[in-house]
Amino acid sequence: MKVVWITSVYPSSEQPGSGVFHETQVQALIDLGIEVTVICPVPMAPALIQHMRKKYRANKHIPLVYNRNGVTVYRPPYTALPGQLRWAQPDSRIATAVLKTMADYNIDADLIHAHFAMPSGGAAKRVAQAKNLPWVLTLHGSDVNVYPHYSKGAMKAFLQSVKSADTVISVGSILKEKAKELSGRDSFHLPIGVDLSRFQPPKQFKLEVRRQLGLPLDKKIVLFVGRLTEAKGVFELAKALEDLPEEVAAAYVGDGPAYKKLKSHPECNQRIFLTGQVENSNVIDYLFASDVFALPSYTEGMPTVVIEALALKIPVICSAVGGVPELFGQHSSLLIEPQSVESLSERIRDYLYRDINLTKIGHELYCHIQEHYDASKNAAVLGDIYSRMLESDGRLSGNTK
Repeated sequence: MKVVWITSVYPSSEQPGSGVFHETQVQALIDLGIEVTVICPVPMAPALIQHMRKKYRANKHIPLVYNRNGVTVYRPPYTALPGQLRWAQPDSRIATAVLKTMADYNIDADLIHAHFAMPSGGAAKRVAQAKNLPWVLTLHGSDVNVYPHYSKGAMKAFLQSVKSADTVISVGSILKEKAKELSGRDSFHLPIGVDLSRFQPPKQFKLEVRRQLGLPLDKKIVLFVGRLTEAKGVFELAKALEDLPEEVAAAYVGDGPAYKKLKSHPECNQRIFLTGQVENSNVIDYLFASDVFALPSYTEGMPTVVIEALALKIPVICSAVGGVPELFGQHSSLLIEPQSVESLSERIRDYLYRDINLTKIGHELYCHIQEHYDASKNAAVLGDIYSRMLESDGRLSGNTK
């Protein structure tokens, strides 16, 4: 079985933290014998805008074709302007870039799998029509909860993608309900999950891991992992330190537009520590080295890093947004209000200084993750969805598993 993935994010050596959840599922599918080719179209703005915007400058340094962990990733450029998702969809230009890549590199496919309803979904619809192939769409969160509400045009693009896909998948049950409310279209609930076999505590003691990572040995560390943006609550975390004892510090793993402001914070390198982007394989060490993990986002889909932290039994503080309550199950009352410094600092204080049975809670959340968010198990379900689609389309060949 040959599947072409169309997605707007996928890890590279230059941006190792971008779309790691995609790589997790791709690797699990490959283990099942499914051939996956990733096409990750890159928005390229006119030269002047590239000079002015760091995002577009960064894209220039990523190779147009590269191999990562046995997967060939293609990154064809297409013309785009900043903020275009708010008022127009570059579906046609992305589809043209994908089709040209498939032609130039003789990429064959039995099925197209698009991630995010917009812009990838709209482009995948065009590619599938041009190639006469079935296609599946996975909804991840922002493409349901955020982007469609920018404008009437954005909502129209969302509805067209969801309604035209042969199969629709939602990574969370709450997301599934929201997508149906907006579109009337039902979908499969299938989280991507994580490779749980990787999540074993390091053999070294926590202080030794901290020493290796350059983190302070004399602090209680609250860890953040993700893109450094205001909407991820990174400034609320910095502000929360003011209400906490001096021994509490925040470590930020990642990069983004908020990096510069955090770097200039008076507590930087004293109570605020910035690591920049790291490979996902190294995130485990940072999680293990921390005392608490915090993701005080304003919005979320189904954040992979939270699943990873819970798989390591690290105490986790999150906002009650998106699919996060599903990850916490019976312990959803521990979630905090988004955009609330007071709620965040209070929960950090609860975890670090008050009598809460974090061992029991951590074990129960760990069992919940093991049961529902194993990438290998969920990839097997996805493989079955692929096979059923090809069978119904009359395309199942002898080499399909």
